[in-house]
Amino acid sequence: MKLLIGNRNYSTWSLRPWLVLRHFDIAFEDEVLQLSGPHWRERLRERSPTGKVPVLLDGDLVLPETIAIIEYLADLFPEKPIWPADRVDRARARGAAAEMHGGFSALRGHAPMNLRASHPGRIDLDTVSADLHRVETLWGELLGKSGGPYLFGAFSAADAMFAPLATRLRTYDLPVSDTTARYVEAIYSLPAFQEWLAMALQEPWIVDDDEIDVIQGRVQPGTLA
Repeated sequence: MKLLIGNRNYSTWSLRPWLVLRHFDIAFEDEVLQLSGPHWRERLRERSPTGKVPVLLDGDLVLPETIAIIEYLADLFPEKPIWPADRVDRARARGAAAEMHGGFSALRGHAPMNLRASHPGRIDLDTVSADLHRVETLWGELLGKSGGPYLFGAFSAADAMFAPLATRLRTYDLPVSDTTARYVEAIYSLPAFQEWLAMALQEPWIVDDDEIDVIQGRVQPGTLA
């Protein structure tokens, strides 16, 4: 089994299934497909049916799309608690994952994941206030029911889906409640996340589209080192 991923520093969708695979001790290898450089889109389309990452390769199966990959893993390894065991909690977890998949567009657009960076005060809070309020409400409700440290007590696919958003809160030092701050710390403390982070910090590549200085027009594309 192989997971094709993008640059670890920036690729939110790659991080999600990678965390599930690593945390639940599923044997796999990964391969980084660059999201920058000459002809990177053409090279990516040669490997991915959607021209995007991640893509799971398992025998003859070529499976793009993060949630589809996670559901495939849950079906393939039913003994692993990828989703909560309780039926109602499992439904809530899938609902939260779907909301993350389709929502929080302001945070995703204005505060891209950048694990190497620290940009406190760089985000206009008015542009992300609604998303911040919603994620605080959602996480607060789920953590209140479960008691933490993760959304349903133990780490699950729902936490993997929200991990990139948690990193945005830290990178841009966005104002959050103590409950949310503790949850962000729990994500960062997860051994699988620590492994991904260590590799991300060693990457030399720059993706201009995910650098806040380029997005906000402070520097020209291609000038960051």
